[in-house]
Amino acid sequence: MRKLKQVLKIIIRYGLILINDALIQLPVHKGRVLFESFNGKGLTDNPKAIYDELLKEFPENRSQLVWGVKGEFYQAMTTRFPEAKIVKRWSLTWIWTSATAEYWIFNSRMPTWWKKNRRTTYVQTWHGTPLKHLALDMDQVKFPGNSRERYLAEFVKEADRWNYLVAANQYSADIFERAFSFHHQFLKTGYPRNDVLFQKNNVAAIAKLKQKIIGKSDCRVVTYAPTWREDDFIKVGHYHFRWHFDLGEMLRVLPDDVVLLIRPHYLVTDRIDISCYEDRVVVDSTSDMNEIYLVTDLLITDYSSVMFDFANLRRPMLFFAYDLDYYRDDLRGFYFDYYHELPGPIATTAADLLREVHQLAQNDFAILDQSRFNQFAKRFVQWEQGDAAQQIIKKIHYGRD
Repeated sequence: MRKLKQVLKIIIRYGLILINDALIQLPVHKGRVLFESFNGKGLTDNPKAIYDELLKEFPENRSQLVWGVKGEFYQAMTTRFPEAKIVKRWSLTWIWTSATAEYWIFNSRMPTWWKKNRRTTYVQTWHGTPLKHLALDMDQVKFPGNSRERYLAEFVKEADRWNYLVAANQYSADIFERAFSFHHQFLKTGYPRNDVLFQKNNVAAIAKLKQKIIGKSDCRVVTYAPTWREDDFIKVGHYHFRWHFDLGEMLRVLPDDVVLLIRPHYLVTDRIDISCYEDRVVVDSTSDMNEIYLVTDLLITDYSSVMFDFANLRRPMLFFAYDLDYYRDDLRGFYFDYYHELPGPIATTAADLLREVHQLAQNDFAILDQSRFNQFAKRFVQWEQGDAAQQIIKKIHYGRD
C-alpha cells in the first residue's frame, strides 16, 4: 500500500509539472496576487499583513487577491474569513492563479518542482529573525527523508527564485544573504506582521482581542510558545509537542486571574492535552501570532523567533531552555550568545521555570533587567515603525505602472 501511494504521488506530481510547464507561458494578470502562509495553513503572518494593507489601498482589486490554503484548513478559513477569496492548494483554480499571478507573496518555501511564470514577481517575506542556524549555515540536517546535500541544494535553488526578500533587521539581512546564498533585492522594512503591534497596542483593542482569543477580557495572559524539534518527528512536516513542566504546578504559581495560552509551532501537529485545566488553559494554533503577542503579559519561549517580534511591545520574556546544550551544540547551533544576549531570564529545569514565573508574577510581570532588554531591542527591532506593509507595497510597485 505504501509503495502504491508513492507511485500515485509521482504520477500526480509528473502530471502537475506538465500542466505547470504549459500554463507558465501565459501572460500574467495585472494586479493578481497569490498569498500563502506556512504552506497553506491559514491567513496569517507577514502575507496577511500585506494583504490587509492592499485591501485598504486598492479595495477595488479584492477579487484578484487570492489565498492558497490546504484542504484540511479550507473550511475553517472560509468560515473565519468569508469575504476573502480562498482556494484549495493544488486545485485547478489554485494552479491557474499560481500560473497567472503577477505576484507570489509567501512566507515559506514553495517546492522547486513547481515553477513560477517568469513574469511573476516572487516576494518572500520569511517568518522570523533567526536565532538558530539556517540552510547553508547548518552543519547537519535531521529532517525526515532529507540529506543535508539535497536539502541545501533545494533551499538555494528556491531562494534564487525570490525577487525580493523581506528582512526585519540588518542582523537578519546579513544572515539571509549568506545562509540562503541570496543575491537579489532585500526589502529592509521590518516585518509587516508587526505593524499591528504599533497600531493596536491600546487598552480597548487588547480587551477586544482577549475576548476573541481567550473568551474573556478581564484576565492576564501568559503565553508559552516553544519552537519545534526537528529530530522529534511524527512524519515529514509533522512534529511532536512535549510537556517539560507540570501543568498543574504552573497554574498553582500563577495568580488566579492569569490564563495560560499554549501556542504550538506551525509544524507541531500533536493534540495537546489540557484535560481538567480547560478553565485556565487555552491552546491556539490558528490566531495571528501578532494578535497573541498583543494579549500576552508574559511570553515564555525557548529558541523561537517570537522573542524578536515580541520585543516591540517592551514586555517581559522568560526562556525555558530545558535542552540547551543539545540544541545549541548538536542540533542547530546559534548565531549569538544565548546566555548573554537574551532579553530575559533563562530556566533550564522545570523547577527553575516555576521559580522564575513566580518571581515575575510577584513583580506584576514587569521587565526585571531593563538595560539588557533595551540592548536587545536596539539590535533587533530598530527598523520596526508600524508601516512595513506600506513600504513593501510601494517598493514592489504594486498598483503602479
